Amino acid sequence: MIQISDLNFSYKKSKPIFSDINLNISSGNIYGLLGENGVGKTTLLRLMCGLLFPNSGSCQTFDNESKKRLPQMLEQIFYLPEVFDIPAIKISEYEKIYSPLYPNFNHNAFYDFLEKFSVDINNKKMKHLSFGQQKKVMIAFALACKCRLLLLDEPTNGLDIPSKTIFRKLLADNLNENSTFIISTHQVRDLENLIDPIIILEHNQILLNHSVQEITQKLNFIVEPQPTQNALYFEQTPGGYLSVEPNNNGTESILNIEALFNTAIKNKEYLKTNFR
Repeated sequence: MIQISDLNFSYKKSKPIFSDINLNISSGNIYGLLGENGVGKTTLLRLMCGLLFPNSGSCQTFDNESKKRLPQMLEQIFYLPEVFDIPAIKISEYEKIYSPLYPNFNHNAFYDFLEKFSVDINNKKMKHLSFGQQKKVMIAFALACKCRLLLLDEPTNGLDIPSKTIFRKLLADNLNENSTFIISTHQVRDLENLIDPIIILEHNQILLNHSVQEITQKLNFIVEPQPTQNALYFEQTPGGYLSVEPNNNGTESILNIEALFNTAIKNKEYLKTNFR
């Protein structure tokens, strides 16, 4: 679906964002895109949909160079940024104007999603809705487009707890073998048990791009009264210490994404060596 080869990108020549990165994204998955502030999560999403151009190397989406922004590619991609401009029109007017851009748009699904999110579609213009309500409208529209590729940048920001639950369910229900969702987020607990595989960016490079199964085959996530001696990372919890250690015995454990991220940031060379 997406193939990135030897890609280099920088806003300023003296400060590269990506240096010769390679990445393959396959269909039928909900990818979690994680990284510290400033490592290029949003930049990577914008490169994938052709809003930014590589300085060198290539980014191909559906076998098209993304920078060409060909209509046959764009009609299969929806990119929802973290911050967006909302026009001063009603929801029904927004749908009427923008849905023709997406040949697979499902009108009934759009209003069904809005109902599930408890969005009032009458009278109010979108501009006058709260930020959380605006976010629900845009998520509903994004899903109703039925695109093969959905790029979401911090989608749970602005959502209340019940809405986050609905969001997770809608994403899971609308994924199929021909579609891919890529979610850039800091709110990893909002997406626990949903994102798989997980991509972790570091400065200039991709530190990790593996499935949950592959990660738990190599790392063990356990809670003990005291940190384990060979822990790569540990933190105190109400039940003891959550430790992340090498999984040398084939032990089964449940992935903790936040602990994985902290482990990766503190043990970059270990991950590069053991997750090639």
